[in-house]
Amino acid sequence: MEDAIISNEELLQELSDAIVSCKKDAVLAAVEKAKGVIEPSEIIEKGLAAGMNEVGTLFERGKLFLPHVMMAADAMTSGVESLKDLMPEGAESKMGVIVNGTVEGDVHDIGKSIVSTMLQSAGFEVHDIGRDVPVKNFIDKAKEVSANMVGLSALMTTTLQGQKDVIELLKEEGMRDGVKVMIGGAPATQAWADKIGADCYAENASEAVAKAKELLL
Repeated sequence: MEDAIISNEELLQELSDAIVSCKKDAVLAAVEKAKGVIEPSEIIEKGLAAGMNEVGTLFERGKLFLPHVMMAADAMTSGVESLKDLMPEGAESKMGVIVNGTVEGDVHDIGKSIVSTMLQSAGFEVHDIGRDVPVKNFIDKAKEVSANMVGLSALMTTTLQGQKDVIELLKEEGMRDGVKVMIGGAPATQAWADKIGADCYAENASEAVAKAKELLL
């Protein structure tokens, strides 16, 4: 009987907790329970993504470590996959195509990976090209997939310049008008975004999703 009166809030909390537990089985079980009760987009945004945000916070505080974060991201991807059949047909393609990566010289991966997962969960088509990515690779990939946006992560002050370099090359290639640029990473700021001509700066994964929707929808 108790299951019948479980509230949406409790279901969403269960989804979030399952992500924080980093256990795929727990995540899939929570998703199954929420299916048919809560909209798929809400399961992703207010349940799974909320949990992933919490994982990111715990990682930053040293309470969780890289393997945990990767397991949580993997569990979230599986949870999202299991909802694919319930998503409106063609919803993804309308949202926009994003190339996301960490700039050359920077091997930090985790924040960028969380952002990619969250953007994907929100319905964007995301091409995560990894870390330590040469400037030209961002441009080549953007051309290849007809990207509407490029996400540039930099976690060190010494690699921030790479964000500027990508924007400069987009201009040289005549692509800048058709491609929005979002930057992020610990040393990045709104002032830096303004200075290098980026379209937006996102402090965390949730903000990245909100800004991408703002710019692309």
